[in-house]
Amino acid sequence: MEEVLHIARQVQQAQLAGCQLAVVIGGGNILRGAQFKEAAEAAIQEATAHYMGMLATVINGLALQDALESLGCQTRLMSAIRMDGVSEPYIRRRGRRHLEKERIVILAAGTGGPFVTTDTAAALRALELSAEVVLKATRVDGVYSDDPEKNPHAVLYRELSYSTVIEQGLRVMDRSAIAHCMEHDMPILVFNYKKDGNIERAVRGEKIGTMIAAEG
Repeated sequence: MEEVLHIARQVQQAQLAGCQLAVVIGGGNILRGAQFKEAAEAAIQEATAHYMGMLATVINGLALQDALESLGCQTRLMSAIRMDGVSEPYIRRRGRRHLEKERIVILAAGTGGPFVTTDTAAALRALELSAEVVLKATRVDGVYSDDPEKNPHAVLYRELSYSTVIEQGLRVMDRSAIAHCMEHDMPILVFNYKKDGNIERAVRGEKIGTMIAAEG
Protein backbone atom coordinates (compact mmCIF):
# COMPACT_ATOMS: atom_id res chain seq x y z
CA MET A 1 0.00 0.00 0.00
CA GLU A 2 2.96 2.33 0.60
CA GLU A 3 3.81 2.26 -3.13
CA VAL A 4 0.21 3.17 -3.99
CA LEU A 5 0.41 6.15 -1.63
CA HIS A 6 3.75 7.16 -3.14
CA ILE A 7 2.19 7.20 -6.61
CA ALA A 8 -0.90 9.01 -5.31
CA ARG A 9 1.18 11.76 -3.73
CA GLN A 10 3.08 12.27 -6.98
CA VAL A 11 -0.15 12.37 -9.01
CA GLN A 12 -1.59 14.90 -6.57
CA GLN A 13 1.47 17.15 -6.93
CA ALA A 14 1.19 16.96 -10.71
CA GLN A 15 -2.44 18.01 -10.55
CA LEU A 16 -1.59 20.88 -8.20
CA ALA A 17 0.85 22.05 -10.87
CA GLY A 18 -2.22 22.77 -13.00
CA CYS A 19 -2.56 19.63 -15.11
CA GLN A 20 -5.58 17.57 -16.03
CA LEU A 21 -4.65 13.95 -15.42
CA ALA A 22 -6.03 10.68 -16.71
CA VAL A 23 -4.25 7.61 -15.33
CA VAL A 24 -4.41 4.36 -17.31
CA ILE A 25 -3.84 1.71 -14.70
CA GLY A 26 -2.17 -1.66 -15.20
CA GLY A 27 -2.67 -4.91 -13.34
CA GLY A 28 0.75 -6.50 -13.54
CA ASN A 29 1.20 -6.96 -9.81
CA ILE A 30 -1.82 -9.31 -9.87
CA LEU A 31 -1.70 -10.85 -13.34
CA ARG A 32 0.76 -9.79 -16.04
CA GLY A 33 1.02 -10.67 -19.72
CA ALA A 34 3.93 -13.04 -19.16
CA GLN A 35 1.60 -15.27 -17.16
CA PHE A 36 -0.92 -15.70 -19.99
CA LYS A 37 1.05 -18.59 -21.48
CA GLU A 38 1.17 -20.27 -18.09
CA ALA A 39 -2.58 -19.79 -17.79
CA ALA A 40 -3.09 -21.38 -21.21
CA GLU A 41 -1.08 -24.40 -20.10
CA ALA A 42 -3.41 -24.64 -17.10
CA ALA A 43 -6.43 -24.99 -19.45
CA ILE A 44 -7.40 -21.30 -19.26
CA GLN A 45 -8.00 -19.80 -22.70
CA GLU A 46 -5.79 -16.87 -23.61
CA ALA A 47 -8.76 -14.54 -24.08
CA THR A 48 -9.97 -15.47 -20.58
CA ALA A 49 -6.52 -14.73 -19.18
CA HIS A 50 -6.65 -11.28 -20.81
CA TYR A 51 -10.01 -10.59 -19.16
CA MET A 52 -8.52 -11.69 -15.84
CA GLY A 53 -5.75 -9.14 -16.38
CA MET A 54 -8.30 -6.42 -17.14
CA LEU A 55 -10.20 -7.20 -13.94
CA ALA A 56 -6.90 -6.91 -12.06
CA THR A 57 -6.57 -3.33 -13.30
CA VAL A 58 -9.94 -2.49 -11.74
CA ILE A 59 -8.68 -3.78 -8.38
CA ASN A 60 -5.60 -1.58 -8.70
CA GLY A 61 -7.77 1.32 -9.80
CA LEU A 62 -9.86 1.05 -6.64
CA ALA A 63 -6.69 1.10 -4.53
CA LEU A 64 -5.34 4.19 -6.31
CA GLN A 65 -8.70 5.92 -6.09
CA ASP A 66 -8.88 5.50 -2.31
CA ALA A 67 -5.25 6.57 -1.92
CA LEU A 68 -5.87 9.75 -3.90
CA GLU A 69 -9.08 10.54 -2.06
CA SER A 70 -7.32 10.06 1.30
CA LEU A 71 -5.15 12.99 0.17
CA GLY A 72 -8.18 15.12 -0.62
CA CYS A 73 -8.24 14.63 -4.41
CA GLN A 74 -11.46 14.34 -6.39
CA THR A 75 -11.39 11.24 -8.57
CA ARG A 76 -13.48 9.13 -10.89
CA LEU A 77 -12.74 5.48 -11.66
CA MET A 78 -13.93 4.55 -15.14
CA SER A 79 -13.90 0.99 -16.44
CA ALA A 80 -14.08 -0.21 -20.04
CA ILE A 81 -15.89 -3.29 -18.68
CA ARG A 82 -19.11 -2.33 -16.91
CA MET A 83 -18.87 -2.73 -13.13
CA ASP A 84 -21.55 -0.35 -11.97
CA GLY A 85 -21.14 -1.25 -8.31
CA VAL A 86 -17.54 -0.01 -8.14
CA SER A 87 -16.89 2.26 -11.13
CA GLU A 88 -18.42 4.33 -13.89
CA PRO A 89 -18.54 2.98 -17.43
CA TYR A 90 -15.92 4.61 -19.65
CA ILE A 91 -17.61 7.18 -21.91
CA ARG A 92 -15.30 9.59 -23.71
CA ARG A 93 -17.41 12.71 -23.26
CA ARG A 94 -17.99 11.95 -19.59
CA GLY A 95 -14.27 11.41 -19.10
CA ARG A 96 -13.45 14.75 -20.69
CA ARG A 97 -16.06 16.45 -18.51
CA HIS A 98 -14.50 14.99 -15.36
CA LEU A 99 -11.14 16.37 -16.44
CA GLU A 100 -12.63 19.80 -17.03
CA LYS A 101 -13.99 19.67 -13.47
CA GLU A 102 -10.44 19.02 -12.20
CA ARG A 103 -11.10 15.42 -11.22
CA ILE A 104 -8.35 12.85 -11.60
CA VAL A 105 -9.68 10.18 -13.96
CA ILE A 106 -8.51 6.61 -13.40
CA LEU A 107 -9.04 4.43 -16.46
CA ALA A 108 -9.25 0.69 -15.86
CA ALA A 109 -9.93 -2.52 -17.82
CA GLY A 110 -7.84 -1.50 -20.81
CA THR A 111 -10.00 -1.15 -23.90
CA GLY A 112 -12.49 -3.73 -22.67
CA GLY A 113 -11.36 -6.32 -25.20
CA PRO A 114 -8.73 -9.07 -25.12
CA PHE A 115 -5.43 -9.15 -27.05
CA VAL A 116 -4.83 -5.44 -26.44
CA THR A 117 -2.13 -4.27 -24.05
CA THR A 118 -2.34 -1.55 -21.43
CA ASP A 119 0.14 0.43 -23.57
CA THR A 120 -2.24 0.45 -26.52
CA ALA A 121 -5.14 1.34 -24.22
CA ALA A 122 -3.12 4.29 -22.92
CA ALA A 123 -2.35 5.51 -26.43
CA LEU A 124 -5.99 5.23 -27.51
CA ARG A 125 -7.33 6.96 -24.39
CA ALA A 126 -4.79 9.77 -24.80
CA LEU A 127 -6.04 10.35 -28.32
CA GLU A 128 -9.72 10.15 -27.32
CA LEU A 129 -9.29 12.59 -24.44
CA SER A 130 -7.14 15.03 -26.48
CA ALA A 131 -4.12 14.66 -24.21
CA GLU A 132 -0.93 16.58 -24.89
CA VAL A 133 1.43 13.72 -24.08
CA VAL A 134 1.50 10.07 -23.02
CA LEU A 135 3.52 9.62 -19.84
CA LYS A 136 4.89 6.09 -19.68
CA ALA A 137 5.85 5.45 -16.04
CA THR A 138 8.48 2.73 -15.62
CA ARG A 139 11.03 1.45 -13.09
CA VAL A 140 14.03 2.77 -15.07
CA ASP A 141 15.13 6.27 -16.10
CA GLY A 142 13.99 6.06 -19.72
CA VAL A 143 14.67 4.08 -22.88
CA TYR A 144 18.01 2.28 -23.02
CA SER A 145 19.93 0.48 -25.75
CA ASP A 146 19.59 -2.69 -23.63
CA ASP A 147 17.99 -3.77 -20.37
CA PRO A 148 19.75 -1.57 -17.77
CA GLU A 149 18.80 -3.98 -15.00
CA LYS A 150 20.88 -6.65 -16.72
CA ASN A 151 23.47 -4.66 -18.67
CA PRO A 152 25.27 -1.92 -16.67
CA HIS A 153 26.73 -0.54 -19.93
CA ALA A 154 23.35 0.11 -21.54
CA VAL A 155 23.06 3.64 -22.98
CA LEU A 156 20.19 5.95 -22.00
CA TYR A 157 18.56 7.76 -24.94
CA ARG A 158 17.24 11.26 -24.24
CA GLU A 159 15.34 11.64 -27.51
CA LEU A 160 14.07 9.11 -30.04
CA SER A 161 11.82 9.11 -33.08
CA TYR A 162 8.87 6.74 -33.39
CA SER A 163 10.47 5.09 -36.41
CA THR A 164 13.73 4.46 -34.55
CA VAL A 165 11.86 2.78 -31.69
CA ILE A 166 10.03 0.50 -34.15
CA GLU A 167 13.01 -0.24 -36.40
CA GLN A 168 15.36 -1.05 -33.51
CA GLY A 169 12.72 -3.00 -31.62
CA LEU A 170 13.35 -0.98 -28.46
CA ARG A 171 11.28 -2.22 -25.55
CA VAL A 172 9.24 0.86 -24.69
CA MET A 173 5.62 0.16 -25.53
CA ASP A 174 4.17 -2.39 -27.90
CA ARG A 175 4.30 -1.67 -31.64
CA SER A 176 0.58 -0.98 -31.87
CA ALA A 177 0.77 1.75 -29.21
CA ILE A 178 3.79 3.36 -30.89
CA ALA A 179 2.05 3.20 -34.27
CA HIS A 180 -1.06 4.95 -32.94
CA CYS A 181 1.04 7.71 -31.37
CA MET A 182 3.15 8.09 -34.52
CA GLU A 183 0.08 8.33 -36.78
CA HIS A 184 -1.42 11.10 -34.65
CA ASP A 185 1.84 12.81 -33.60
CA MET A 186 1.25 12.09 -29.91
CA PRO A 187 4.56 12.44 -27.99
CA ILE A 188 5.54 9.82 -25.42
CA LEU A 189 7.69 10.54 -22.37
CA VAL A 190 9.23 7.48 -20.71
CA PHE A 191 10.49 8.13 -17.18
CA ASN A 192 11.13 6.57 -13.77
CA TYR A 193 8.09 7.06 -11.54
CA LYS A 194 9.88 5.60 -8.51
CA LYS A 195 11.98 8.77 -8.15
CA ASP A 196 10.01 11.11 -5.94
CA GLY A 197 8.71 14.16 -7.78
CA ASN A 198 9.29 12.78 -11.29
CA ILE A 199 5.62 12.81 -12.28
CA GLU A 200 5.42 16.52 -11.44
CA ARG A 201 8.71 17.14 -13.28
CA ALA A 202 7.31 15.31 -16.30
CA VAL A 203 4.15 17.41 -16.52
CA ARG A 204 6.17 20.60 -16.02
CA GLY A 205 8.23 19.71 -19.08
CA GLU A 206 11.54 19.28 -17.27
CA LYS A 207 14.27 17.28 -18.97
CA ILE A 208 13.82 13.82 -17.56
CA GLY A 209 13.55 10.38 -19.12
CA THR A 210 13.27 9.80 -22.87
CA MET A 211 11.05 11.80 -25.22
CA ILE A 212 9.71 9.93 -28.24
CA ALA A 213 8.29 12.11 -30.98
CA ALA A 214 8.39 12.77 -34.72
CA GLU A 215 11.76 13.31 -36.36
CA GLY A 216 12.89 16.91 -36.69
